[in-house]
Amino acid sequence: METNKTDIRNLSEKEIDKIVIESGEKAFRASQIKEWIYKRGAQSFDIMTNISKSFRDKLQEKYCFLPSEIVNEQQSSDKTLKAVFRLHDSKYIEGVLIPSSDRVTACISTQVGCAMDCKFCATGKMGFIRNLSTGEILDQVFLLNRRSEELFGRALSNIVVMGMGEPLLNLDALAHAIRIITAPKYMGMSPKRITVSSVGIPKMIMKFADLNLKVHFSVSLHSAIDETRSAMMPVNRRNNLTELRDSIKYFHEKTNERITYEYILFDGINDSLKDATALAEFCKISPCKINIIEYNSTANDRFRRCRKEKTDAFVEFLEKRNLIINIRRSRGKDIDAACGQLAGRMQ
Repeated sequence: METNKTDIRNLSEKEIDKIVIESGEKAFRASQIKEWIYKRGAQSFDIMTNISKSFRDKLQEKYCFLPSEIVNEQQSSDKTLKAVFRLHDSKYIEGVLIPSSDRVTACISTQVGCAMDCKFCATGKMGFIRNLSTGEILDQVFLLNRRSEELFGRALSNIVVMGMGEPLLNLDALAHAIRIITAPKYMGMSPKRITVSSVGIPKMIMKFADLNLKVHFSVSLHSAIDETRSAMMPVNRRNNLTELRDSIKYFHEKTNERITYEYILFDGINDSLKDATALAEFCKISPCKINIIEYNSTANDRFRRCRKEKTDAFVEFLEKRNLIINIRRSRGKDIDAACGQLAGRMQ
């Protein structure tokens, strides 16, 4: 779908207010439009039945909806659902629904592809194609929420921004979406139920801190030794651990939030006691917790899952230093829906 019109969902609330006033409509029309867009997930003007057709026609002269749709689904043996979204320009992204006994979590994307090129991640092999708009980010939430209600009988309880792309490189659109998702008059989700995960770009971490969105923040660390991290994550060659450390200090001082470090254990790469010692030292920056994650294969022979005995020794070492450790078991591995496996395969 090609158009020169602006997707109205990408406008700010104040911009929508201005459109209504300049159109000579009563101010409450803006609230109606915003409720349709931000609370009901409207994907067209046609369903806005409490707004006159003449005003809807006027809106459509300059504005449009560029909707996304779910075009393919796979469900794992553990009930995890992977959804492929087709965007208005026929690009594809993936999102995931992860049910558990007391919640359903949606994992959403912020970019088509990713520029970070982390060597263990399938999305990185795609390269960067483009950022998602606010409307496209919201579409994932609305559509996955609908599927959650249909499949699991409950609405989304949590969102993790850990899908395709680097969220902090699309921060403006993401922040706009988060404000809508957490606004009591719209989706009303607590910011404490949203986690944004980044590879760690220092200047963007500080910008993110300044926004004070009140959401949880996690950093994909994977090594606290520069040489090791740089070999896996090219971002570390441009922004080393000293710079990352300084930005995390800034984030904590600005927000008073506890940082989470994501740490995938790779056999023979970052799983030694030397690696654990470096990680424990890095964690002295601020209050934190560590998620130890098992590696999910992406057809890269260089990386292998860490053996159980080495994982146990690594975790025991950290726990003896009074660090909070969570061992995360991957969900959806059999449908390539687990961490690091999303790759827009419809393409």
